[in-house]
Amino acid sequence: MAASYQDLRVWQRAMDLVECVYGETRDFPKEELYGLTSQMRRAAVSIPSNIAEGKGRSTDRDRALFFCHARGSLLELETQVLIAQRLKYLTPPRTEALTKLSTELGRMLNSLIQSIRDPESYNRSPARDRPAAKSEA
Repeated sequence: MAASYQDLRVWQRAMDLVECVYGETRDFPKEELYGLTSQMRRAAVSIPSNIAEGKGRSTDRDRALFFCHARGSLLELETQVLIAQRLKYLTPPRTEALTKLSTELGRMLNSLIQSIRDPESYNRSPARDRPAAKSEA
């Protein structure tokens, strides 16, 4: 793993998503300040926060757990983006931009989690995974 959580590309992209969410929610109706605006911002902030906390953990199991928490917050945010679109707080192009960044981040988190859970999966080829043929001897 990288030397610091700030060196992780997944953390950097999560920080980009936080900026986007804050920018987009700035124009939400004032009555949503303690509702959807707050929920979306907290979910967005939770993503890089959990990535950073996971990076600081000492075991692979703990790291994977916090990266899974980050993924859960990402899915929560995706749902809130769709709610905001349905309520006409976000235009389709803005929703699409947030969704695109979220999808990219989701792929990165999934790859990171998979690499921790099965570190050999990226070093194996399908041919090497098959059991060797038994000799007739």
